[in-house]
Amino acid sequence: MYRPDGWDTRVRIGVLTPHADVGPESELRAMAPDDVGLHTARVPFGAMRPGGAMDPMIPLAPVRAFAEPPHVDDAAELLAAAPVDVLAFAFTSSAYVTGADAEAAMLERLSGRAHGLPVVGTCSAVTQALRALGVERIALIDPPWFSAELNDLGRAYYEAAGFGVVYAAPCPLPSGQRLIRPAELHDRVVRQVPSDAEAVVVGGNGFRAVGAVESMERTMDRPVLAANQVLLWAALRAAGTLAEGIDGYGRLFPLTAEG
Repeated sequence: MYRPDGWDTRVRIGVLTPHADVGPESELRAMAPDDVGLHTARVPFGAMRPGGAMDPMIPLAPVRAFAEPPHVDDAAELLAAAPVDVLAFAFTSSAYVTGADAEAAMLERLSGRAHGLPVVGTCSAVTQALRALGVERIALIDPPWFSAELNDLGRAYYEAAGFGVVYAAPCPLPSGQRLIRPAELHDRVVRQVPSDAEAVVVGGNGFRAVGAVESMERTMDRPVLAANQVLLWAALRAAGTLAEGIDGYGRLFPLTAEG
């Protein structure tokens, strides 16, 4: 008979991702059911070089620039010309640098360029997910290539959203996307997170994390929210469909798209 060919989908998600980063689309494809289409547009990011190489610490200037016109706006408009239902902004650190109000303004601006399609952002999605889970106190673990300053900005972002951040630090693993291993991430996070954290937020869409979510939750007995996991949940929610058919990627997904 006929083989699946990717055409029969219930929803299609457009993903805006740094030009040399394969992390977001790799993790999103791993989690998404076969009837969720994923379509990626690449946006120039000044902190990445060919092959995905980065400096050990990413500077703040290109992080801020990634969320500014014209490149991401042009990418959103072109991607929205395809038959997609929602756009997902697969980038964490720009919201840390600019704050939640500027993040919301950026998402609204991109939606305008995307002909009115909903656009979801990673950090705003995390706050929605934390509220849906009834969490008040979090531990924030960022990638090893996030500086202490950038991590402090992440702490400030979630504190301004009303959450108590009982711990925040970059993860002490080797600084390089292809150097991260799920088992090592699990062990580091389990050792770092204090007992009074009700949930763990693992920042960074380029940080290899979703494969370790279930094991971290099992070990620590609390929710773990990773950037691309939450972004997928929020995109399905914005598209008005259920986060069904996703197993093994954390306590978040059994919550319906209606929250």
